[in-house]
Amino acid sequence: MPESVEAACDHSYGTSWIHRTVEQSPVVSVSTDMVPKKDRLDWWTHLCAHEFGPVALSTEHIDDFCGMASSVDLGGLRVAEFAVSPMTGRRTPAHIRQHDPDGYRLFLVHGNPVRLEQRRNDSYLETGDIALFDTSYPFATDFLNVGRSTRFTFLFLPREALPLPRDDMERLLASKLSARTGSGAMLARYLTALREHATGCDPAELPRLGTIGVDLAAVFLAGRLGTEGRLPVESRQRALVARIDAFIDHHLGDPELGPVGIAAHHHVSVRTLHVLFERQPETVSATIRRRRLERCRADLADPLLRERPIGEIGLRWGFRNAAEFSRAFRAAYGMSPREHRQQALGQDGEERSTRSRDA
Repeated sequence: MPESVEAACDHSYGTSWIHRTVEQSPVVSVSTDMVPKKDRLDWWTHLCAHEFGPVALSTEHIDDFCGMASSVDLGGLRVAEFAVSPMTGRRTPAHIRQHDPDGYRLFLVHGNPVRLEQRRNDSYLETGDIALFDTSYPFATDFLNVGRSTRFTFLFLPREALPLPRDDMERLLASKLSARTGSGAMLARYLTALREHATGCDPAELPRLGTIGVDLAAVFLAGRLGTEGRLPVESRQRALVARIDAFIDHHLGDPELGPVGIAAHHHVSVRTLHVLFERQPETVSATIRRRRLERCRADLADPLLRERPIGEIGLRWGFRNAAEFSRAFRAAYGMSPREHRQQALGQDGEERSTRSRDA
């Protein structure tokens, strides 16, 4: 086994890798692939210094150490995905005196386990677990699987962004928080989907997405503390809208999906549901119809689905019959579903699909 190598970092490494290129794109990615092998651990340590404050990193895999990071800037808030070789990290009181970002780091574990220790808590975290640490206190972390990288998604939270008392938050530091159900699952989906789809977002949307992230994190953490009722009404409402939004996406194929069922599932009245959506660009029913049509439009343009009957695509996404689907599609896009498929796949592709169905 190779000798363990350790690097201690100085936070004055230079211009942040995030801020160098964020003007060109909301998503910025870097990798140790662009660094000579002998310098990779030191380079990664400097990067971590900016993100978490000065730390000491060590690894037994200096010869094949690798790391990847990509970040989405949300205007005062960031979500980042990291993948790194097995290693350990320590942040000591001396590191904190050097520099403290003064905030929380909430992260979701994907794949290999992670051990996190801070204050009086010591947790073993696996896929689907969320944990929180505070940059103002010492911590220790170990990425445990030898020979394989560990992947996790971070939400960088300024302390003042969370409407929760710091004394309460300390109870959660380095605790194992499941993200498999309820508000935890919502937060996990947010973190995962944001990184995947941020490149296609309008830059003007990103601060709003950041606000949703703070609200989801606040509701999730307050739920673990039993203090949901102390959250601002606006935070609870925005988090509820995000939950409803995800519920709609998940049930678009159900022809019975509508305001009554959505309100019942979320334990609110239909009137309350409509009031919540008054601040959104469209009503609940219009949101359902638009998203169904968007899914249908994408399926019709998919070469892998060229043999699937048009009416079947409409049924798949919740339209009750082909006539209803065709009318709604033409009203939205100014052409029939068949015309859209012909335009997207070419006339020959549509004719082949028609002959195949007739046969």
